[in-house]
Amino acid sequence: MTRRTVISAIIMILSCTFSYAQALSIPQLDRAAGKRVSFHYEYLLSRDGGDFSKVTEGDVLTEDNAYRLDGLGLTIVCNGETRWTYDPSASEVVIESAENDNILTNPALLISSYRGYGNALHVKSGSRNSLDVVYDVDQDVKARFILTGIEYSDTKGKTDFTFDVKSVSEGAVVTDLR
Repeated sequence: MTRRTVISAIIMILSCTFSYAQALSIPQLDRAAGKRVSFHYEYLLSRDGGDFSKVTEGDVLTEDNAYRLDGLGLTIVCNGETRWTYDPSASEVVIESAENDNILTNPALLISSYRGYGNALHVKSGSRNSLDVVYDVDQDVKARFILTGIEYSDTKGKTDFTFDVKSVSEGAVVTDLR
């Protein structure tokens, strides 16, 4: 095979992959564009083709790339740049940069950037206010997100997506990893 043929084949494959990713449409997520969205979620994992096991569940409020997640006794708040994880039972707050967030750590990305995951996302079922989607993390691991009670409202700005560290109890441990 000539070098030109190989390059042409690679370009064609990449073009098809890009076209498929752009063509992916999930109505529940398309409707979320430019909106504030709230939902209850269940997050499950499957390894090596086994059954899905629940990892966590909770409630999410998201707007653009910002979110507030309450689940497993934690409150995670992210304004798109900084993420605060508050564990009231441990009286601890961890502050981190959100730059390395992905769909597994940031549910807002499922809403705002799902097209970027292209053919790794598979819709199992859905209705106007629910969605069951599987994400192929790698060849051995699949993540499943079941979203219910999806509600859409007008944006309100990101004031709900910051965490006031001064609001935690005196003596709380605050770890800033930024």
